[in-house]
Parts: sequence; C-alpha cells; structure tokens
Amino acid sequence: QVQLVESGGGLVQAGGSLRLSCAASGSIFSIVIAAMAWYRQAPGKQRELVAGITNSGSANYADSVKGRFTISRNNAKNTVYLQMNSLKPEDTAVYYCAVGAARGQGTQVTVSS
Repeated sequence: QVQLVESGGGLVQAGGSLRLSCAASGSIFSIVIAAMAWYRQAPGKQRELVAGITNSGSANYADSVKGRFTISRNNAKNTVYLQMNSLKPEDTAVYYCAVGAARGQGTQVTVSS
C-alpha cells in the first residue's frame, strides 16, 4: 500500500506562486512505476485533473493551467511536485495528489484577487 502526504498549500495573492509537494511512502516498487498526478476540486465543482506525469517523466496538463503550472517528480525521494505560477482566483481549490491508485487527503490553495 502507498500513503501520501501533501504540503505546500496556503493563501496567496493573484499572480503569486506556490509549490505543492506530495511525499509517498509504502510500497517503493509501486511508487517508482506509478504515474503521478494532481487533481483539484473547487467548491461546488467536480474534481478535475490538473496535471499528470508518467514514471518516465512525460507530463500532461489541463488547458486551464498550461504555461503556468509544472509537474515534476523525484523518484529518489518518492515525491511529486506541482509548481504553480501566475495563480488566479479560479485556481482556488483543494488540491489532491495521486500515485497509482492511492489518493492524498488534499491541501487547500486559496488565491485572493
């Protein structure tokens, strides 16, 4: 089994930056081969995929964050990151990481206008 712990959320003004981290522990083999991703869910909206990255480093992004967000992973540290720049109020949501079938508890990101 894989356990996930997210960190890095908070309150930031529009135009600012935040970096989310998600540390995985447990089955190391499962972590290394797994795809990793970040989702988000805003109040009253469905959860959406923000970005994903394969075990070889190939990344994909939601259209709404392309050019502003960057997903990366450090396999030696079993950690996935989400660098968020040029944040907008509409980026406000709870952000969740995913590693294979495992899901984190979420971290709140609030962007003020």
